[in-house]
Amino acid sequence: MKVEFAPLSIPLERRLQTASVIQWVFGFLGLAQCCIALFIGLFFTRFWLVSVLYAAWWLLDWDTPRKGGRRIHCVRNSIVWRYMRDYFPITLVKTAELDPSKNYLFGFHPHGVLVAGAFVNFCTEATGFSQLFPGITPHVMMLNLWFRAPFFRDYLLSGGLIPSDKDSASYVLRRKGGGNMLTIVVGGAQEALDARPGAFTLLLKNRKGFVRVAIEHGAPLVPVFSFGENELFDQVDNPKGSWLRRMQHRLQQIMGISLPLFHARGVFQYSLGLLPYRRPIFTVVGKPIKVEKKHNPSQEEVDRVHQTYIQELCKLFEEHKTKYNVPEDKHLEFI
Repeated sequence: MKVEFAPLSIPLERRLQTASVIQWVFGFLGLAQCCIALFIGLFFTRFWLVSVLYAAWWLLDWDTPRKGGRRIHCVRNSIVWRYMRDYFPITLVKTAELDPSKNYLFGFHPHGVLVAGAFVNFCTEATGFSQLFPGITPHVMMLNLWFRAPFFRDYLLSGGLIPSDKDSASYVLRRKGGGNMLTIVVGGAQEALDARPGAFTLLLKNRKGFVRVAIEHGAPLVPVFSFGENELFDQVDNPKGSWLRRMQHRLQQIMGISLPLFHARGVFQYSLGLLPYRRPIFTVVGKPIKVEKKHNPSQEEVDRVHQTYIQELCKLFEEHKTKYNVPEDKHLEFI
């Protein structure tokens, strides 16, 4: 394999863009573990009081993630995220107005490897979410596991991330006065195992829980497709039925997270590494689908709304795919 090295003279702007992506990628790959180690390690130093005080704070703050979180606007507006946006770059595309008097449930597709589009667009202000959708406060659901890491949980909360459970979703969607948006990455960690360039396979056929939640709260469903999300990383071949895929599924069942074996480019060379490729992402927000509120919807009602959602998602994809370099003969596939 021929290794392609980066030029010796790289503009400062591109260096900062790369640095921002490094902190994001390795932050999510290792920061939680470092925070846990720091929390435990401080108990054995003269700074043990820091961990004791944090533990007391953690107990008092235990329910905050399930009650809408605690966003910090200076973190969401950090210049770091603008450099990260420009690295790919990432663009948020609006196709319809959202009434700020209502609460919305966004279905985000596809998961990709590290969900870069959902993070930058909805957990930061780098792509101008608040300007595009005034009066709407975004929340993004993430695996509960990550909120069990001391210090790291506060970092997640600052961006508007909340745990992916029904209680957390209900708290956001039942808020009076409207103006709240909940984003669910519907395919979840399992879909990440199929994330590779050129893939348009979505794990959605039997994912109906988010539809039921929307009906129970009367929250309009909004399909979102992030073009380019699967183009950021290559992944080791793991066809269904292979020993690697079976092992990945088994680890997911045990740990709650999938472990795709991904690779892309490095810091000083472009041939192999864990940094994503510099490929554009266009996250297109579709039109809201009206949902009639019903406390205990039947399975038939859920199926009907789910089918409407799939149709609208396909329509969104077909209307925009040629604008974002997707071949005309490519279509969404649902499993």
